[in-house]
Amino acid sequence: MNFIDKYKHKKNIRFEFFKKTLEIAKNRDLKIIVETGTSRGKNKFFFFKKFNWKDGMSTLMFSEFANFIQGELHSCDISKENIENAIIFTKKFKDKVNFYVKDSVIFLKDFPKNIDLLYLDSFDGHNVELASKHQLKEIEASIDKLKDNSLVLLDDKGAKTLYSSEFLIKNNFNLIHESNNQLLFSRSLI
Repeated sequence: MNFIDKYKHKKNIRFEFFKKTLEIAKNRDLKIIVETGTSRGKNKFFFFKKFNWKDGMSTLMFSEFANFIQGELHSCDISKENIENAIIFTKKFKDKVNFYVKDSVIFLKDFPKNIDLLYLDSFDGHNVELASKHQLKEIEASIDKLKDNSLVLLDDKGAKTLYSSEFLIKNNFNLIHESNNQLLFSRSLI
C-alpha cells in the first residue's frame, strides 16, 4: 500500500489515521466503502480546481484504495459542486467510484448494499448540536447495513460525534482507535 504515502501532506492532519484505517480494512478484506461528505477541493483562478488538504482528501485516498483492493467507493454529498470537484480529482479511478448528490441520511437509508467501511464526514461542525444530531441520523440509517467486521470512521471528534459514538457503543461496536480528530469503531476487535 505504498501509494497511500503520497497523501501525506503537512496540512493533511488526518493522514496517519486514514492510513491506519485503510490498513485494517485491507487486512479484513473490506471492499465496499461509503463516505458522506466528499472531498470538496477549492477553486483557483475561477476554472482550475485545486486540492484542499485541510479537508483530508478522503475521497482521493478511498478511490485509490478501492482500485488497489478491487473494491468500490460510494461518495455522497449534498453539494453538486463538491461532487463535480471530486469527480475531477478521482477520474483516474472512475470505474471504482460512484457519486451521489443527495442528502446523506436518505442516501444511507436507500443504499442497497452492506457497508464494509463507513466514513461519516458530512454537515460542517460549526453548530455542534446540529452536526451531532445529523451524524446520529446517519449512523441510525446505516446500522443495519454494517457487518460484524465493518469499520465506522467518525470525523470531527467532539464537533459531530456527541451522539453517534454513544449509539455505536450501545449497538455493540468497540472504539478501536482514536485521534484528536477522528474515532474508529468496529464490532470485532483487531
